[in-house]
Amino acid sequence: MKGRLAILLGLAAAAGPSPAPAHAAPPNPFGHPCAPKAGVMFCPTATDAQRVPSFDGVPLDVDVTLPASGDGPFPAIVMLHGYGGTKRSFQSDAPEGTGGTTYHYNDVHFAQRGYAVVTYSARGFGRSCGAPDSRTPPACDRGWLHLADQRYEARDTQYLLGLLVDQRVVDRSAIGVTGISYGGVQSHNLARLRDRIRLPGGSYRRWRSPAGRPLEVKAAWPRWGATDLTYALIPNGRFVDFGPFSSGESCTVAGMVKLSYNNGLYLLGGLQGFYAPVGPDRSADLTGWKAIADRGEPYGADARAVARELTNFHSAVGVSGVPAPLLIQNGWTDDLFPAPEALRAYVAYRGLRGARVALQLGDLGHSRGTNKPDVDRFFNDQGSRFFDVLLKGEGPAPRHGSVVAFPQTCPKDAPAGAPIRARSWARLHSRSLELSSAGRQTVTWDGGNPETARAFDKVTGGDACLTVPRERAPGTAIVQRRVGRPATLLGLPLVRARIRTEGRGGYLAARLWDVHGGRQMLISRGVYRLEDDERGPIRFQLFGNGWRLRRGHVVKLELLGRDPNFLRPSNFAFRVRVSRLRLELPVR
Repeated sequence: MKGRLAILLGLAAAAGPSPAPAHAAPPNPFGHPCAPKAGVMFCPTATDAQRVPSFDGVPLDVDVTLPASGDGPFPAIVMLHGYGGTKRSFQSDAPEGTGGTTYHYNDVHFAQRGYAVVTYSARGFGRSCGAPDSRTPPACDRGWLHLADQRYEARDTQYLLGLLVDQRVVDRSAIGVTGISYGGVQSHNLARLRDRIRLPGGSYRRWRSPAGRPLEVKAAWPRWGATDLTYALIPNGRFVDFGPFSSGESCTVAGMVKLSYNNGLYLLGGLQGFYAPVGPDRSADLTGWKAIADRGEPYGADARAVARELTNFHSAVGVSGVPAPLLIQNGWTDDLFPAPEALRAYVAYRGLRGARVALQLGDLGHSRGTNKPDVDRFFNDQGSRFFDVLLKGEGPAPRHGSVVAFPQTCPKDAPAGAPIRARSWARLHSRSLELSSAGRQTVTWDGGNPETARAFDKVTGGDACLTVPRERAPGTAIVQRRVGRPATLLGLPLVRARIRTEGRGGYLAARLWDVHGGRQMLISRGVYRLEDDERGPIRFQLFGNGWRLRRGHVVKLELLGRDPNFLRPSNFAFRVRVSRLRLELPVR
């Protein structure tokens, strides 16, 4: 939300005091006075002069919430806010927060469970140089945001934790990280870095506190995050959940810009944060990157360079090594960071020796996610137990590879129903339901119904249960089937076809519909970027869902050459002849 910066006086006292005797109260974090709040102790950065200089001098506005008693060091949880947020995003006066996503997910809740909770405004937001009146020179001259860069935002978190370890506020053997959306991206990055920092040139170095103590993330719970920002913001349809996985697959073919989301996020960051000027910092040139995306096809070397930058330095897939144990939460109906963002990590890490990863999936996240309170309560309490196991040694950990999924229920105020558990992603869906069409159909760049597209392009709101009149729009290809035996879709639908493309810069947008009573409801969507004049067999997956397919309903796949303004329209006219169209639905 806001962006500010400042320089903390007395850094030496905050960075490296002599060890305190066991019976003493912990030092005030960063030298900041603490006061009682809701049964815990709250130690804020009260003024810009108290901000904590990071590793490169950029001042960070950071608060720490401590248990009501104890002399420390405490197990620690860093809570990282969303894009445009601030340190206050997860601060509360009660463990229940405001309900929903912050129920049992805030500083008071975790401090009451015995944790030191670190909440700070990421560089370029809030009073960490984000708000114009916080940009005090010279410290804030380059205090702009770097879009979750491991070399800057991740290192800020690591540096703050190092100071608190040296001050004996934080137990270096019990560090956890969590966050929502932008904070989820950073949590993924910190988990993959684990016990390393990343330097500006891209190399790694052992993560140590300013006093030289070795540090390591022991648990991470990313919520609504992305594991590859290139793929999440500009998907090309090359990821599949059955592998093989390649960390560079998002860069092999230029994807399709999620236009409404890219525009909305850029606007939000400009209003609430501090963007770098165009040119001097290629690692943080968000304005220049957006100009390349807005220009559209044909994409050249500059676009490929941006994709490599986002994947290699701003995304967990760009980091090598075994991550810290992960509990990953993403939403079926989240059009920004949908379920494939969690599954990318699942596929990439599950076979690594020593890795531990579990999934939480449901009708939640960014729009069109419903975020039902009963789902939030279930998942948030599971997240608390996850940290208790790994940071305090209390209780059983989630089984490696396990999945808990809530199917979508409608209408949007309907109860969520019971969670579905599986020991692995593959076991979540026991069979497949197939739809096929042998005939030839033609998809055109100008096909489809624009009114239907507008109904399902909701960035700041929307109803995942919305229906529109049943239709067969011109310039589209479809395959459909009436449901006989009821089943529950649980996973990512797979599209296969043979194509013959005429033209440049094309793509296939996919929508999966539940059709009944003259109306149709969007179950899932996806996209596949075509290569120029591409022909032959293709395959790609939709974003997925958990959805009950009822007897007598019709399930319909629709392929289009545009999906405005969820996806940016191509600069070129094209058409695609589609044959042998087949859809495989993973069901249980």
